[in-house]
Amino acid sequence: MKLNCFKAYDIRGRLPDELNEDIAYRIGRSFAQVLSARHLVVGHDIRLTSPGLCDAVVEGIRDAGCDVTHIGQCGTEEIYFATFAGGYDGGLVVTASHNPMDYNGIKFVREGARPVSGDDGLPEIKALAESGNFDGADRRGELHRATDKRPYIDHLLGYIDELEALKPLKLVVNAGNGGAGPVIDLLEEHLPFDFIKVHHQPDGHFPNGIPNPLLPENRTATAEAVIAHDADMGIAWDGDFDRCFFFDEQGRFVEGYYLVGMLGEAFLRKHGGGTIVHDPRLTWNTIDRVQALGGKAVQSKTGHSFIKQRMRQEDALYGGEMSAHHYFRDFAYCDSGMIPWLLVAELVSKSGKPLSEWVNEGIDNYPCSGEINSVVADPHAALDRVAQHFADQDPVIDRTDGLSMEFPAWRFNLRLSNTEPVVRLNVESRGDETLMKGRTEKLLELIRAVGD
Repeated sequence: MKLNCFKAYDIRGRLPDELNEDIAYRIGRSFAQVLSARHLVVGHDIRLTSPGLCDAVVEGIRDAGCDVTHIGQCGTEEIYFATFAGGYDGGLVVTASHNPMDYNGIKFVREGARPVSGDDGLPEIKALAESGNFDGADRRGELHRATDKRPYIDHLLGYIDELEALKPLKLVVNAGNGGAGPVIDLLEEHLPFDFIKVHHQPDGHFPNGIPNPLLPENRTATAEAVIAHDADMGIAWDGDFDRCFFFDEQGRFVEGYYLVGMLGEAFLRKHGGGTIVHDPRLTWNTIDRVQALGGKAVQSKTGHSFIKQRMRQEDALYGGEMSAHHYFRDFAYCDSGMIPWLLVAELVSKSGKPLSEWVNEGIDNYPCSGEINSVVADPHAALDRVAQHFADQDPVIDRTDGLSMEFPAWRFNLRLSNTEPVVRLNVESRGDETLMKGRTEKLLELIRAVGD
């Protein structure tokens, strides 16, 4: 059996041809065997097909002789938390996050919530699931159910230093009918905030569209609610809420890049120094803010397994990607969509400075293009063309992830997609928006001319 649902970091496939309950059973059994696991924890998101797929995974795990604790409907980060806090041999969540309705998937971690990826574990799981050559088991694993979310909620609240010092901010929260709503409800009773809830109830039919706030058309409901309710900020999540997105008090969507610098600053203020890890796409604002507080900024290749690995090497407090993935040392170096908004709300509450002011400092100092994708016939040729064009300008070149070129007043990063003929461009400048826009236009002209 050939399984096409295995991707670089996880499993994603169209139902039922690429992923179904038979395949899910095979994956569960393979996961337990490859990890030599004795006890795994599992859960699933709010998609209509997720409970059935999760039950099939559980059957596979138990037939491998491994015990299972099932935490029910949850977000991806709840499986991360359960795995490291409960001392399990690994964990998995059935989720397709922001993929279309007819898709589903599975994300894995091993003990300590360490990543399972294409470089570590996933190829072995795939090979065993395809062959079906499973070891016999001398017992059938036991099934336990655990739905108490209090330890997880207590952990989240632990990131705020003084709950009683928080001001009663008004927050618009948009779960997109995904899984974030129930967690917000549990946090609400401990916080002084006034929550304006939009598309709040979990609904696997997704009556308001697939929850993916990166798409501009999905931002309107949050932005309008912020303005209508005169709120202090808006927060929106994707389906499995491992990413969160911010809107300032004017309803303006906040570019994820500037959040990395803000969260780095929040941690450095709490700890009086430390290391912050960031990706190479946009960097100057983060480096500036981290160094201003005596911290150390360290660059990592983009992608969760690379960020987590570098954070462990550096004992970093926090790692952030402009794509709204935020990683925390005290969360086993995993990403969370709940911790960031708690920290930002704390920063705004205690500083008395609105979110727009925090963000404007970054925008004014380092205006950026945001990520611009271009479909080209030959992505490698596009990269070479750009490199040759600027070679005689004596740039500082970095190839940590794609091509980065740095000049005195501006810089850019150009990366190739792993799965499609797309190049991804990010440009920033030192306080000169006109320069940034002009260089962006020139780069796009160079990139899109390839093959013409």
